[in-house]
Amino acid sequence: MGSEVEVVADIAFPNQIVKNKPLSLLGHGIIDLEIHFLQIKFTAIGVYLEPAIVEHLKQWKGNAAEDLLKDDDFFEAIVSAPVEKAIRVVVIKEIKGAQYGLQLENAVRDRLAADDKYEEEEEAQLEKVVEFFRSKYLSSHSVISFHFPSAPTIAEIEFLSDEKEGSKMKVENGNVVEMIKKWYLGGTRGASQTTISSLAKNLAIELSK
Repeated sequence: MGSEVEVVADIAFPNQIVKNKPLSLLGHGIIDLEIHFLQIKFTAIGVYLEPAIVEHLKQWKGNAAEDLLKDDDFFEAIVSAPVEKAIRVVVIKEIKGAQYGLQLENAVRDRLAADDKYEEEEEAQLEKVVEFFRSKYLSSHSVISFHFPSAPTIAEIEFLSDEKEGSKMKVENGNVVEMIKKWYLGGTRGASQTTISSLAKNLAIELSK
């Protein structure tokens, strides 16, 4: 057995967390940007999946990680698999909650619009998510957790920081839930390609067993 934590950009992610079920860390990475030749790291990401995810990915058994990395159908299957999932986002470079909320809103709305799923219900739900973040200050090492139970139409967002008591909200629009998952797990369109690459590598190992 290896280490009990995975360190990503000096942030420690436990290799297992327990939500409704034990979930394994199967992907990790960062969101960064190069500004004037400097790499600015914004967030570290850990993706936790129920080990039973491999039962829903059998058609990719034996595929190499580099092939999975380019296969958006593979990541679509991860998003839609009826297993529990959690995404832990740890802030590296502090940012206003309103800025993070705007990033999330734009990413989710663009995906909904592209699939012709952006209606009044989605707009209203997305506004509630943006409102949840608006008053927050995402200081370094604060944590945003997305929990996706096996039921595909709901999610819970939790925000934790040293300064304040944690706060939570539920997302109850299935289309919005799907696109939040795709923001972080969406293959070639995912927000963090280091995370997507890590997922492909680790799931290729699990699928070779």
